[in-house]
Amino acid sequence: MKPSNLLIIMDDEHNKKVLGYNGHPMVRTPNLDRLAARSTSFEAAYSSSPICVPARAAFATGRHVHETGYWDNAIAYDGRVPSWAHALRDAGRLAVSIGKLHYTGDDIDGGFTEQIIPMHIEAGVGDLYGLIRDPLPIRHQSADLAKSIGPGESSYTRYDRDITDKTVEWLHARGRQRQDQPWALFTSYIAPHSPLIAPPEFYAMYDPKAIPLPKRASGPLHPWIQAWNDCYRFDSHFESDEQRRIAIASYFGLCSFLDHNVGRVLHALETSGLAQDTRVIFLSDHGDNLGSRSLWGKSTMYEESAGIPMLASGPGFAAGRKVRTPVSHVDMYPTVMQAAGLECPTGLPGKSLLEIAAGPDDGQRTILSEYHAAGSVSAAYMLRRGHHKYIHYTGYAPELFDLQQDPEELHDLAGKPESTPLLAGFEAHLRGLLDPEAVDRQAKRDQAALIAQHGGAERILKRGGSSYTPIPGEEVKLLNEQ
Repeated sequence: MKPSNLLIIMDDEHNKKVLGYNGHPMVRTPNLDRLAARSTSFEAAYSSSPICVPARAAFATGRHVHETGYWDNAIAYDGRVPSWAHALRDAGRLAVSIGKLHYTGDDIDGGFTEQIIPMHIEAGVGDLYGLIRDPLPIRHQSADLAKSIGPGESSYTRYDRDITDKTVEWLHARGRQRQDQPWALFTSYIAPHSPLIAPPEFYAMYDPKAIPLPKRASGPLHPWIQAWNDCYRFDSHFESDEQRRIAIASYFGLCSFLDHNVGRVLHALETSGLAQDTRVIFLSDHGDNLGSRSLWGKSTMYEESAGIPMLASGPGFAAGRKVRTPVSHVDMYPTVMQAAGLECPTGLPGKSLLEIAAGPDDGQRTILSEYHAAGSVSAAYMLRRGHHKYIHYTGYAPELFDLQQDPEELHDLAGKPESTPLLAGFEAHLRGLLDPEAVDRQAKRDQAALIAQHGGAERILKRGGSSYTPIPGEEVKLLNEQ
């Protein structure tokens, strides 16, 4: 297969259901819809960990979280594990990032030839609050979700505009230069991540009164989920359903804002003369519960949070094809290598999307997602195979869903006697990949060591935590537990 340029566009916290090409009845994403029409869509794509920093580390390294120890939003990618950017650069290829990386900081070697306006973890230390898991603190800073909604501009929307401008400039500059070797460009946005403040022209596209409220849980929340929700308490900060609808309208507006920026980038790819020689991959780092089950933010293994959109266009990706083989972030490393015409290192758990797209749907392929971060009393692991999803909560009963019969995950099959063989098979598969209890203990040991390094839990709680990672040059705003 002929090597090509590769443009990877990642956005942040994008619920895969909130896209026009995925059939959403209200949200307008015309540019992504056009990209989808000429792309292969990976219908069962997942985050390797439904929270920013671990997901992006898995995306970079092609390795699962338990393999690298990048557990949470305070233990970020530090260059210690080679990334696909390192491999490209070492082969003499140009590998450039523009926008959000969420690595440790500018002083580490993330592998890129150049990092343009990169965002890294806050103050070089990240979310220290999230390290505290026994007992779980109450994250009072979550109140910002309900307070920061509606039309307007934020530092995040301004940052995304800057990312777009710099990507457009970069593509036009490359188009004017002679191409010796294929390049890779990673453009990484924040939208539709909160704060849920959407530029007025995009917010105006949606009438909050016309937005239906999200689905409710069919019964009590799973105890692990309830503990997470008791920590974050996002929904409790809304004063009314009217506010919830405004928040959702703002999220929809941010999705359309993101789509507008992607449209500008794709137009620049065309007008620069680079489109015919460039594969394009669009994906997110994770999703957003967006009020489903009265949950907001990410961190759960439900489809809204752990599922991600993923499109791939160009040579080797058939237009309009829908691939149902499960895939995840760890498949990106071998994909980048194959697109570049380079040999992939051995021992990686993923498989190139080009290979997956070229074959029939694989009903036996099983992918892993895991969570060891903020709000979790213990490790959570998710396996997706065929139309079943298995969620293993360390120390708690599992959940099991048939996504073909129950796409909204309203009926947990784990307690049904007829599910026993399926549950046993999934658990055996998980234990063949890792030791769930041992990994949980290791994550907590590493987090405890970092807590001690920063003066202990009480000092961290007194210091406070932030709601959002500041953009480059922006001051960190901390809110303590009081």
